[in-house]
Parts: sequence; C-alpha cells; structure tokens
Amino acid sequence: MPKGPIKLMHRVYKYVLPEVELELNKLRTIAAGIPDPELRTQALNSMNDKKFHCQGGGVYAAANLEYRHVLIPLIVALQTISDYLDNLCDRSTSLDPEDFRLLHQSMLDAVNPKAEIKDYYAYREEKNDGGYLHHLVKTCQINVAKLPSYQNVQKHVSELVGLYGDLQVYKHIHQDLRETQLLAWWECHESKYPELQWNEFAAATGSTLGMFMLFLAASEEHLSPQDAESIRHIYFPHVCGLHILLDYLIDQEEDQVGGDLNFCNYYENQSLLVERIGTIVIRAREDVTNLPGSKFHRLIIEGLLALYLSDPKVRHQSDVRKVSKQLMKNSPLTRLFFLINSMWIRKQQA
Repeated sequence: MPKGPIKLMHRVYKYVLPEVELELNKLRTIAAGIPDPELRTQALNSMNDKKFHCQGGGVYAAANLEYRHVLIPLIVALQTISDYLDNLCDRSTSLDPEDFRLLHQSMLDAVNPKAEIKDYYAYREEKNDGGYLHHLVKTCQINVAKLPSYQNVQKHVSELVGLYGDLQVYKHIHQDLRETQLLAWWECHESKYPELQWNEFAAATGSTLGMFMLFLAASEEHLSPQDAESIRHIYFPHVCGLHILLDYLIDQEEDQVGGDLNFCNYYENQSLLVERIGTIVIRAREDVTNLPGSKFHRLIIEGLLALYLSDPKVRHQSDVRKVSKQLMKNSPLTRLFFLINSMWIRKQQA
C-alpha cells in the first residue's frame, strides 16, 4: 500500500483516474441507448454529475494495483448503481417505499454472486432501461467472484449494503414520514453505537467506503473471517460517517431548495456541527490505526476532508464556508497537499 501522499497521487493519476474514466465511458455508451427517456436522463446525469464518487472510490484500487482490473470495474459499477438509484429516488414520480426497496435490492444482488437478477422496476412506471441496471448488477457479481477472499467479507458487505438500502427507503418516502421512520430505525441500532447521534448513524449508513474497503481486503488471498469482521468495525461508523456528513455539509443549500433531507441540519448550531464532525475525524483516525497499512487509510481520511472542503459549492454558502475554515484550521500538510490536488483535478475536468 502507498504510505505517502505523493506515491498515492502518482498511482491515482497514472492508473485510477484513466481507468475509472474508461469504465464510465463504457457505461455511458450503454446508458445512452436506454429506451425510456427518464431512465436514460437519470443514468447519464448520475455519471456526469457524480463522477467524483467513482474517482474517490477508485482510490482503494491504488492500494493493490495487481487487482485493479477487478477492483476498478467493481467499484465503478456498484457506485454507479448507488448514484443512479439515488437520482431515481430523489427525482421520483413515486413515494412508494416498496418501489425504493425493490430498486435497492439490485445492490444487494450485485454483491451476492449467486443472486438471481430481478425486475427491479416492477413498482414504477418507467421500466425499460434496455438492460442497463442488470448489466451493472452482473458486472459486480462477476468481479466479486474474482476476489480470492470474498467469501470471508460477503456477509459484512451485504450488511452495509442492507443498511444503505434502508436509509434510501426512509429518506425518500413522504416528507411527513421520514423522521419518524428514521428514528424508529435508529432505535433498533442505538445500543450498538452509543457514541453517535441518530443523524450520524444514518449518515454513516449512506457511505459506500466500507464496502470498497472490504473489496480491497478480499483481494488478499489469506484474509481471515476475523480480520474481515475487524475491518467492518474499523470503517463503520466513523470513517463512513465522516464521508457522508461532509457530503451533506456541502449540499445544505442544494437540499434546502430541493426539499431533501440533510443530516447536518439536525445540530442545534454551527458550533456543535463543527465539534461533532471534528470528534468523528478524531475517532476515524484512531480507528484506522488498527488496520495493516494504516498510513494509507489515514491518507483516505485527509483526502476526504480535502476533497469535500475544496468543493466549489463551499464558496457559495457563507455558513458552510465558515465551517470549512474551522475544520481546515491547523490542517496537516498532507491534507493541504490533497486540497491542492483536488482543486487541480476539478480544474482539468471543468
């Protein structure tokens, strides 16, 4: 694993970004042929507007270049399912929880190489995607089957995917029901995460990073079931929670306009928001020290902070800009290095 930021970014520029783009271009070609205009629009928009999700996830392949031919197509396909379904649910003509649940069954099937493909659009009007979602599911299934230790991580991956699906159902149903359902769901998990607030747990379930880390771990031939379980607990909830709280932080204005639920709005004030994110940063750093190659995972944490806090959305929201400045205060040089690289990558892709 790369232990320093320069070596990591060298691999990102040389291997990850070009190969992620190659995978996305293949998927764009398929998506452009989707017969239903609404499904086609959402499929293409998800890749064009959220490409950085796939690029960020692809960084995990930089830790094992020998398996990047498996990890990159797998990560891009699963992240693309996530982003595509998020678009469908966010801009849905439906508020039907059964519809959202069945759509996200595709993610559960994608991480189970023996699962049968289903009609994931059964509860909605828009159905004809020309086999696009099935293609994404099969791509994931083919690639997880190539990971030598996947049998030891599969149940943990499925657990995280299941939690992710739960979140997507509860956060997209009718606005009057969302908080009630989310709080009832939290009550089922609260005892396992006493250090978290309910919105922080919900945020953590929205991250795909734990899944990608388990894919990376499964690329090692001698990963034990005990190590797989440790990795799941190291990444969830703090690394995963940090990821999505930062995502919600920069999307506050956008979500307010769209009437979307935002987990950063549940803190009493901005000071508490900064304090809680800062605490989760500390816990995430402490957690990853227990992983082999802990320096790589520390780079991931600093990279997350740099990636989100350098986003152009920050500049246009005065409250978010203030929070960002406080979180970046006394930043280590590694984070500043990633900040410059994040801005450079965005400039090249503009």
